[in-house]
Amino acid sequence: MYCKGLSPFSAIQQFYQLFPKDFLNSFTSVRGKEFFCYPFVEDLDLDFYFADAYSSWKRGNNETSNGLLREYFPKKTDLAVISNED
Repeated sequence: MYCKGLSPFSAIQQFYQLFPKDFLNSFTSVRGKEFFCYPFVEDLDLDFYFADAYSSWKRGNNETSNGLLREYFPKKTDLAVISNED
């Protein structure tokens, strides 16, 4: 399988390594093309789910995190330039 741009999976692997193995049991994704290579997550022994289109409530933690983020940074803010002090 050819996968261009594995950055989402690199981030998932790094996140997974930060916590105890029983902390994270599953991962729910949007159906974006960036998750075409989802089998790479199988090495982590995580259940991987795709949310139905237009069903953001099925990704509750994602929506909560986005809401908290948007309290401080408006949409279209380049988060790459935000430092830990910000």
